[in-house]
Amino acid sequence: MHFSSKAVICRSALMGSAAALTVGFYACSSVDSLTPSVTQRDFGYTTLKLISQDGLKFKDMDKSGQLKPYEDWRLAAEVRAHDLVGRLTLAEKAGLMMHGTVPMLNDATGTGTGAAYDMAALKTQIDDRNVSTFLTRMIADAGSMADQDNQIQTLAEQSRLGIPVSISSDPRNHFQSVLGASAGDSGFSKWPETLGFAAIGDASLTRKFGDIARQEYRAVGITEALSPQADLATEPRWARINGTFGEDADLTRAQVQAYIEGIQAGSTGIQANSVIAVVKHWAGYGAQKSGFDSHNYYGRFATYPGNNYAYHLKPFEGAFAANVGSVMPTYSEPDGAVTIDGIALEQVGAAYDKPLLTGLLRGKYGFKGVIVSDWLVASDCDANCMSGVSSGSPSIVGLGMPWGMERATRLQRFVKAVDAGIDQFGGENDPSLLIQAVNQGLLPESRLADSAYRVLLQKFLQGLFDHPYVDASAASKIVGNADFQAQALDAQRRSMVLLQNKDKLLPMAAGGKKVWLYGIDPRVARQYGYQVVATPQAADVAILRVSTPYQTLHPRYMFGSLQHEGSLAFVDGSKDYEAIKQAAGAPKQVVSVYMDRPAILTNVQGKVTAILANFGASDTALFDVLTGKGEPQGKLPFELPSSMAEVEAQLEDVPHDTAHPLYPFGYGLKY
Repeated sequence: MHFSSKAVICRSALMGSAAALTVGFYACSSVDSLTPSVTQRDFGYTTLKLISQDGLKFKDMDKSGQLKPYEDWRLAAEVRAHDLVGRLTLAEKAGLMMHGTVPMLNDATGTGTGAAYDMAALKTQIDDRNVSTFLTRMIADAGSMADQDNQIQTLAEQSRLGIPVSISSDPRNHFQSVLGASAGDSGFSKWPETLGFAAIGDASLTRKFGDIARQEYRAVGITEALSPQADLATEPRWARINGTFGEDADLTRAQVQAYIEGIQAGSTGIQANSVIAVVKHWAGYGAQKSGFDSHNYYGRFATYPGNNYAYHLKPFEGAFAANVGSVMPTYSEPDGAVTIDGIALEQVGAAYDKPLLTGLLRGKYGFKGVIVSDWLVASDCDANCMSGVSSGSPSIVGLGMPWGMERATRLQRFVKAVDAGIDQFGGENDPSLLIQAVNQGLLPESRLADSAYRVLLQKFLQGLFDHPYVDASAASKIVGNADFQAQALDAQRRSMVLLQNKDKLLPMAAGGKKVWLYGIDPRVARQYGYQVVATPQAADVAILRVSTPYQTLHPRYMFGSLQHEGSLAFVDGSKDYEAIKQAAGAPKQVVSVYMDRPAILTNVQGKVTAILANFGASDTALFDVLTGKGEPQGKLPFELPSSMAEVEAQLEDVPHDTAHPLYPFGYGLKY
């Protein structure tokens, strides 16, 4: 055995603005003489006292002055997690099964959105309710986010066992910001929606994106990503298509695997620099009946008229190949009998479906990670939730998605979900019903211990027990830096799909051309040498940015853009379509269509010269493509139907199945 003669060197330092919160910072870089040559774990910033043993330093997480196995960083994560589970009270086990939403100051809507955390409320949830996983919807600069997340870790260190907090987030690197589906960007590098990566079809690029998102998340203290969506967009009216990789299972499988390999820093599972990926929504969410979304009572059913449920499982195989850390079940319940590999699903939402979670996910696919429910599956759905209201600010009051269990009590829902296989409850911060369930003999405490172990193991694997803090001063240099943003801009350009290019209008040099603009910042056009004019008649070219049409058929007070439902066709009277008709006054027209769903362009084709589909692109990216600085390389990740009649006739669970698509899956021209 080799022995080192180096002495312990513990230096005092401070990290970021969180320094004011601590009594000291320890970075012990070597060990006392005559001890095995073990590299001292770097703790970074900590408020905890240190224990000296065998010439090494350890955090005194339980404040006992004695080294416990879970505090010993030399031991395997599995050993540490098992030891800590054995020290947990029933209340602490139940608390680990809550995945709350960080309370914000001045959050009138109760949605968890804001620029500063409510630390007093957080302290109560951490100390009294033993919650240690939270979703953040903070919208602030990177340095402020990092500082606030460091303050949360300080609160966590002061708890009985010093269990670090895991911070999760909805996607932050794209253009669309929708409560419940994505978050404000706070300066993160801006990439196309995942549909854009599917359009490019380059798994290595998607893996690189995941790696960059991982670096940005970890820089501000986010350690868990509520993404990617492995759902298939086989129903073109569905409101959640923008977060998918399209309708093709093989393409989506490859993209999902690459995304997870990037954000988890490899395919071997969770490690010290990983962000845990939560792949969703297990399973079949994209086959929504009539395209209605299951955030809503009226859209709670998924349907499989083509008997094609197995097709919707294929993308998750990519997630399992990448050793994904977590899986989120869908809200949806099947509207009829579904049997897969001899396993008959229940007529309930997926969070309550034991055959789906325990039989199929844990059984057939051997998944060993954390199963976290979608938000508010155990909550009541009140009258407004059932019927919708036409106005009002976003709110979660009276909101719940307990489909198939609407008439059950909250206690009954918790019991059934845990028995089905749920490890954490999204949007919940009160573990009292789980404690009650155990005390009443409705659930064995050992079942809660299983979930607690899975949650703790991932925290140990990520190194959060040893190094939970981030460098707040470095965060702003990492998040949205010039190199990341340049790569993101290039992806925006590449992801565009050229659908029509009459007379080879594109690319077109500015050359003093006069342009009439719709939905575009005139300053960007001028930067490229165009002269902006007031009317199409005065222009050489009309350039328009429009979006896929939608209707809000069932007004709902909660989810806003998640209500992009109904017709996909441009019709008289709609603002975008009236602008397209107005552009006929110009000799040439270029229309860029943002496609969060597959637009029907049948009555647009003949009115314009060129059509570009985009899946999230800045005006700069658009003009780079218009002028030839960049080229559209995308291929459609879903087919574009020719009429709503054909959309209504197609089967919700089957891809590529409208009778006469205007543009087929995989279509895309080149310059």
